[in-house]
Amino acid sequence: MARRPRVGVTGNARRWSPGWWCTALALRLAGAVPERLSVRHRPSGQPLDALVIGGGDDISPEHYGGDLDAKVVLDPARDRLEIDWIRHALEHGWPLLGICRGAQLINVVLGGALHQDIRPMRVHTHNRPGLLPTKRVTVADGSRLAAICGTTRLQVNSLHHQAVMRTGRGLRVVARDRDDIVQAVEAEERGRAVVGVQWHPEYLFYLPAQFALFRWLVRAAGRSGEGA
Repeated sequence: MARRPRVGVTGNARRWSPGWWCTALALRLAGAVPERLSVRHRPSGQPLDALVIGGGDDISPEHYGGDLDAKVVLDPARDRLEIDWIRHALEHGWPLLGICRGAQLINVVLGGALHQDIRPMRVHTHNRPGLLPTKRVTVADGSRLAAICGTTRLQVNSLHHQAVMRTGRGLRVVARDRDDIVQAVEAEERGRAVVGVQWHPEYLFYLPAQFALFRWLVRAAGRSGEGA
């Protein structure tokens, strides 16, 4: 029997973490074995094949030249942990999926910058956070993301108040909302399996287009493991 790909999932260290449990369920349904990684959840030592960088608190502005005096909820220890994991994944060519904060942090690690607060930029989309798919996103035709999801029109949820402002090295913007705010990035290089989405697909995995993100990651992890 073939080994199921093992996917590391970063996130907060709280005992009750809906993001972790939903991501783990989606990965299991897609055929992977999820492993939780946080400041309290140390690596098991078993080899990983891919990585999910989960959502959560704001990224410390020191990492992207933001306003150090802004009143935001930060988790410096988590920042350091996830930055190290992202660098490791990029160095070893692991498939990488960033979710909300995770997409932003991948961008920051690659030298990009963020809008620290997008609320003043909102005109056509509301800023009420929610888990339901209430926001429309347009995906670039011909992008990896469009191929994964099978569409260039997505309904997504919205839990963020920060977003990518300037893309990092080797990334391109592949989705925007009605206010032209970045909603997804991916690696420019076709052979590099890196996707970051601004929404939370782990809460929408009951939708085929959203579950497809986890299925793509697991398939890419399987191919990566075979070549290792």
